[in-house]
Amino acid sequence: MTQPSAAASSATASPRDPSYFDQLAPGVTVEVRNESWLVTHVTRSTDGFRIKVRGLSDYVRDTTATFFTALDDVRIFDPAAVTPVPDNSPRYRHSKLWLESTMRQTPVPLRQQKLDVATRMLADPLDYQLAAVRMALDPERVQPRVLLADAVGLGKTLEIGMIAAELIRRGRGERILVVTPKHVLEQFQQELWTRFSIPLVRLDSIGIQKVRQKLPASKNPFTYFPRVIVSMDTLKSPKYLAQLEKVNWDIVIVDEIHNATNAGTHNNRLVRTLAPRTDALILASATPHNGDPDSFKEILRLLDPLAVSPSGVIDEAAAKDLIIRRHRNSKEVASVVGDKWAIRAEPTNILIEASAEENAVARELSETWVSTKLAGDLFPWTLVKAYLSSPAALLETIDNRLRTLAADSASTSSAAQVQALHRLRELAERITPDNSNKYFQLVDYLRNEVGIKKRSSQRVVIFSERVATLHFLETNLSKDLKLGKGAVKVMHGGMSDVEQMELIDEFKRADSKLRVLITGDVASEGVNLHSQCHHLVHYDIPWSLIRIQQRNGRIDRYGQTNPPQIATLLLDPEEGIGETHVLEKLVEREHAAHQFLGDASLLMGKHSIRSEEDSVRDILRGRRDLESTIRTAEEVVRDARDRAARHAEDHATDADAPDADAPSAESSADERAVDDLWAMLNSGTLILDEEPEQPLTSSATHSLFSSEQDYLVQALAEAFHDVASESPARGGVSMELHDNDTMELTPPSDLQRRFDLLPQDYVDYRQVKKRLMLATSTARGESQLQAARDNDSKTWPKAHYLGPLHPVSDWAADRALSSMAKSEIPAFTGAVEELTVLLMATLTSSRGQVVTRSFLLATPGQFGLDVPEGIPAATVDTVTDPVAMLREIGLNEQAISTGSLRVPPETNRLIRAALDVAETHVDAIQSAGIAEAESRAAAWSERAAEWESAIGHSSGRAPRSRAVVDKQREMLVATRPQRSLIRPLAVIIPATTPSA
Repeated sequence: MTQPSAAASSATASPRDPSYFDQLAPGVTVEVRNESWLVTHVTRSTDGFRIKVRGLSDYVRDTTATFFTALDDVRIFDPAAVTPVPDNSPRYRHSKLWLESTMRQTPVPLRQQKLDVATRMLADPLDYQLAAVRMALDPERVQPRVLLADAVGLGKTLEIGMIAAELIRRGRGERILVVTPKHVLEQFQQELWTRFSIPLVRLDSIGIQKVRQKLPASKNPFTYFPRVIVSMDTLKSPKYLAQLEKVNWDIVIVDEIHNATNAGTHNNRLVRTLAPRTDALILASATPHNGDPDSFKEILRLLDPLAVSPSGVIDEAAAKDLIIRRHRNSKEVASVVGDKWAIRAEPTNILIEASAEENAVARELSETWVSTKLAGDLFPWTLVKAYLSSPAALLETIDNRLRTLAADSASTSSAAQVQALHRLRELAERITPDNSNKYFQLVDYLRNEVGIKKRSSQRVVIFSERVATLHFLETNLSKDLKLGKGAVKVMHGGMSDVEQMELIDEFKRADSKLRVLITGDVASEGVNLHSQCHHLVHYDIPWSLIRIQQRNGRIDRYGQTNPPQIATLLLDPEEGIGETHVLEKLVEREHAAHQFLGDASLLMGKHSIRSEEDSVRDILRGRRDLESTIRTAEEVVRDARDRAARHAEDHATDADAPDADAPSAESSADERAVDDLWAMLNSGTLILDEEPEQPLTSSATHSLFSSEQDYLVQALAEAFHDVASESPARGGVSMELHDNDTMELTPPSDLQRRFDLLPQDYVDYRQVKKRLMLATSTARGESQLQAARDNDSKTWPKAHYLGPLHPVSDWAADRALSSMAKSEIPAFTGAVEELTVLLMATLTSSRGQVVTRSFLLATPGQFGLDVPEGIPAATVDTVTDPVAMLREIGLNEQAISTGSLRVPPETNRLIRAALDVAETHVDAIQSAGIAEAESRAAAWSERAAEWESAIGHSSGRAPRSRAVVDKQREMLVATRPQRSLIRPLAVIIPATTPSA
């Protein structure tokens, strides 16, 4: 080994020696500012190490602090110079807590692919979701970067939570930034906290104001909290961009990334600022391809610039490795969702004969506007679309046009338009709720089909594109349905982020009075509305398959136990200006695409709402054919198969053969390449018969304790000297254990301080600084979530699920570690044949991250401890599963402590011999780790060299991408194994050894 042994005494090394801090690791004792501290976390800082500690000496006992080796004099007590102390606690509680807490506080290896905590969360993970987690954690990746592009409703947020949880367990999630649309801020925050115990402080418009009040004007608000969630609308502000340029993150998560892919926009500048300043980058969108190949390439560049050559050619293999895409009927999804995702019923298309007043407006639109050139090609269809929404929307459109024309009163054509608009306005004003057949049909459907009544719990969400229509419906439905105050409410994009989140939260709760949510398309992306609702009505139909799909996905998603019922109101005037059959086909084909493809955008191949609207407008105008413009799902699958076959044949004969699908010479090969890639990603699960690869999960043996509750209870008993159930005044925490899988405690001051980093809505609403309630089983955790949705004014659960990453467990681990005096390790009896020492060996990178972690058992050598120099005095064997081994030898719930144990006199000699022999093992592990890192770096460097050599022949975005490439190069160097540490953890004495 190039580095000196970690067992060397700290007295022989100087803090000025770069290798001195190699010994820093959780569980090590340090002296800072004349006090003794136990190290609980170690991370690399810019010019040294940042260490989190808990006080050991009397003056600072149980106090937590953070020190930087560059700022403070840090003296390390040699982790190898330990004193074994007999454990006489009940059932060896002290030993179990020490070992369990040490293993918990030591991250699992950086590139471990086996899942450690994801399967133990409140998420009921499905195999296809675990496959996404494994893909993100692929050890061959330079950085964990992935696009989760699963279709609407498959649980991308759960996948994100599991990925983040695993990264945290690997020591790669200290600082987290989540960026979402403003209307899903609270929903996303709740999911990550209630299910994964990942606390995010929400910095919405109010949250940032509160932080600024606490900080000096020059202080960066994004350094105040380590884990935050902010809306994209907030962050895209130039003043925040400047602050984000000075901050690095471990994980950045961007939801609905398709909103940030257009070059030159504020949103795009935001994600380009974040991409090179984070290790892990998780992007999510059910619709990442908007038809613009440059936008799709932008996503790939954010994740891995090498996936797109400087000239703009996509590396297909690299792209497929970055994207995971499944839909409701993909084989790996359909086989596992079962009754947790009810199958959507056939859509109900309600054809409505127009009233006399509605027909009068339709005739005027047809004769004066659609059939003439009075206002060009587009505006007449804007009027038609407004008419098909509501008379209120049409009146709003007319008034807006009149204001525009008022500035051009001298024009003859403008004067004619003004006259025609006033005539149209007069006719539109005659349509009232009393004579509108469309509105009458809505009321009838809500009452008799959905069952919206005063004493009914049924709910419905009604979508419309126009805000004027939303308010028209709110005013009249409130009166005609006779539901009472608060039963009918509107949500639209003009509302603040706080107002939107409160309304969404209210609709999720069973005890809410809200029965009818009337919303614009602000709620069509990312919002979950299925908790209490399975009815959805399209009051007007978007001229876009993508928008229809997004709307339907609000109630048709994983967790919906009732078959989603989707209805569409189709006004059918005599003039036929709405071409009802076209809109009906849109709805039917979206439903078929949902069943067979999972992505309705493939039917038109436009991938953007605006482009689809333009095409549908052309169909209505008679300029396009419906069948050729909107393909069936079967045609899409057939074309994908034919395209794949031709592609293979072309490569076998002439790689430069022209594409038979190319409509013209002007058709962009760039667009075809991206469309082909996206089509293959979507149709692959329909074409291929391969069984999905099963994700790797860790051993079922996770803990020395029977449950997370058992660990916490025992840790509290240890920390509070067996009086945890007593009041704080009597030295306890008023701990109570209930028969219904819940427990309570009164948080002491050091735990209260940690709660400052939790979601503050939860902290305030549940008053957890005064009294904390925990759910100790997954069943109780789920029931608490449901109870919050059913009976509370907010959806934060009363009892929070006690998962493996819970801050309370983390606090308990720190408490347990600090219960052992410095430089001491426990000794206990077990079913071993001879005196045994358990050691832990870690290899860490220059960033302080654990590259490998192994556990070793040392026993006296073949010839005993008294041997000549050159002959090993100890035998060392690797332990694959230390928890299983310890439980097997008796360190379990049945352990018996006599209370009179003594440590054999030869123990210290065995420890020294074990450290000497273990060093050889670590040498081999380090060599293998270095070889693996070099192999990974060589493969990446070859790709990077090819990419960089092409920069000189291109322009555009390649220079921007270099920042991310440089970051990846730094990451490869920083994750190379650099330091080793071998620590004795415990001494195991044969159970047959006589007691004192």
